[in-house]
This record gives sequence, C-alpha cells and structure tokens, in this order.
Amino acid sequence: MIKVMHVITGLSTGGAEMMLARLLSSVDRNSVTPSVVSLTNMGEVGASIEAGGVPVQALGISRRMPSLNAVYRLRSTMREFDPDVVQCWMYHADLLGGIAARSLRVPAIWSLRQSNLSREANSMPTLLTMQLCARLSSRVPARIVCGSEAARRAHLGIGYSGERMVVIPNGFDLSRFRPSDDDRVSVREELGLAPETPIVGLVARFDPQKDHRSFVEAARRIHRVRADVHFLLCGSLVTRDNAVLARWVDEAGIAPVVHLLGRREDLPRLTAALDVAVSSSIGEGFSNTIGEAMASGVPCVVTDVGDSAAIVGGSGAVVGPRDPEALADASLRLLDMAPGERARLGLAGRTSIEEHFSLGAIARTYEALWSEVATCAG
Repeated sequence: MIKVMHVITGLSTGGAEMMLARLLSSVDRNSVTPSVVSLTNMGEVGASIEAGGVPVQALGISRRMPSLNAVYRLRSTMREFDPDVVQCWMYHADLLGGIAARSLRVPAIWSLRQSNLSREANSMPTLLTMQLCARLSSRVPARIVCGSEAARRAHLGIGYSGERMVVIPNGFDLSRFRPSDDDRVSVREELGLAPETPIVGLVARFDPQKDHRSFVEAARRIHRVRADVHFLLCGSLVTRDNAVLARWVDEAGIAPVVHLLGRREDLPRLTAALDVAVSSSIGEGFSNTIGEAMASGVPCVVTDVGDSAAIVGGSGAVVGPRDPEALADASLRLLDMAPGERARLGLAGRTSIEEHFSLGAIARTYEALWSEVATCAG
C-alpha cells in the first residue's frame, strides 16, 4: 500500500483541481491511500473530494509569495500523514510541497499544466514562483508530470529540467460524459427553447486565458447569419452579475440568445446538450472541457493553443487564437452540417477519447509512477 499526499494550491473549480478530483475517484484504493492538502481554501472541489472518502485539509495560507512559515505548517501536516510520495499540483504547491517533502526525505512529484507562461496571462507572484521552481527543478522533485506536450515544451523553454519530465494527459470518465438525447431535450426545456434550437457552448471560468470576449464577438457574427442559434456559457463568474461580461454581451446585441449560467454541478448534462462546443482560449495545456465535449459526442471548435489541436484531430475544427471571425466561420460550418454528419463527427471524437484518454488508463499511469518513485526512494 502506497500513501500518497496530494498538495494543491487551492480547491476552487479549475482544471488542475477537477483533474485531481477525477483521479482520486478512479485510483485503486486497495493499493493507494490518498490524502489532500490545500494550501489555501477548501473550495467546492475539496468538499466533493472529501465526500468521496478522501481526507482533505485546508491550511488557509495566503496566496502571496510563499513563506518559511507556510513551509513549516505544510511540513508538520506531512509528518502527521507520513506519506511515501507527495504529489504536487500547481506552482505554489510545487514549490512549498517540494521543499517540505525534501526536508522530510520524502520524494515529491511536481505538476505542470499550462503552456502560456507570459506576463499577460499570469500574475507576478505566479511568475516569480515559476522562475524559482525552474531553478530548483533539477534538485527538488523526483519527477515532473506535464499535463501536455505543450506544457512540457513551454517549461523547458524557461529552464525547467527536462530529465525528470514525463507527460501524463488528463483522463475523462466516459460513463459521466456521454451523448444523451434526454439531456438535449431537458436543457432546452430549462432554457425555454424549442427542441430543435441549435446551441453553441463555452464551458470555462471567467479568466483572461479563456478569452470570453472573442467568444462573444464570434457569437455576434454567428447571430447575424443564424438568428436561430443560442449560446450557453457556464463557469465561475459567468453570470449577468459580471459587469464586464454582461456589457460585452449587451454591446454585441445578442443578450436575448445568450444564457449565462454561472458555475454548475451538472456539466455532463449541459455539455451533452450542445451542438457545438467552443474553446476560445489564448492559453491551455490539456483542456478538460474539450475532452469532456468530445466524450459527450459534441464536435468542437478550438483555438490552436496547448495540445488542443492534437486532442481534437479530425473530429472538429482548429482556428488561431484571438480570431473571432475564424471562430464564427468554423462554428457555422459545423452548424450547417446535416445532423447525421455532425453526429458522426462527434462519435469520432468520443472514440478518440476512449482510445487515448480514458480516466481508468490515466489513473493506472499515475499509480505506476507513484510506485516507481516510492520504490526508488526506498
């Protein structure tokens, strides 16, 4: 039995947080005993993980630059759990978790997930932590898990050690995300739409990297050609209370056909209801929402960032980032397909996820890595 402590910066809804939750739901509890420590908050994801039987602690550490006190508190928590391996998620957790684990002679594994490392897309504390991690990457972690090839290349470019890197992509639960005619009907009923109404969706928290503005502009262009199309957006801060997003929608003149649903717990249902799923991001590693849409049999239009183009392959469309016109044109091409043709495209996407990115296979890969690292350390 291997004891694995997962250290993560926070447990609000986000890509790394959701991947951790999915991974913990699929690991073999007969061979792995997991626990989770959040440096900051418990969040929605923490409560979900705890409900699944995994102990979770939130340390309430400030999100400012890491401190020696934070390392001491984390070190004390590690000593209580006495892990065989510490799996870290996100930069601040990599740094603090790595240092605390090394001080206890416990092997640590870092996690790198994003590919846009620019000043525009990251806060100054994150950039400084990233740079410090790069300097320590050849000494502190036993392994470095990259969530995508794009993340691996980006971090190599700023000085991370490549010798310890391994790429493990996200995994998806095909029993939760699957095609569903019932969900298509029920979501349209919820929104007050006719059963045949086409829906284009964007599932993403409101964040500069997700580029909601380009999506809204693309929606305006689509609306001029296809007034029957509606647009479903959900994620943290994606509501009418978000003054910036609401203003963009109003200025585009598309408020009557835009549905801002905020953070939702029924993402499999909402995703299965879409005709086209869009990722307008300017920075991604391995997008969760693209994989979930493909698993749901929904064709995708994605920007060519991170590994998005490679994930979609021939089952969707790829356009350049920050190009609303191209985003709109690609979405219209999919919308104008015959329903059977679009369904075949969606099925090809689901088959690709099943063959390459099933959650069970990814969980076994992590388990093998933990076992290898623990054995080497022992």
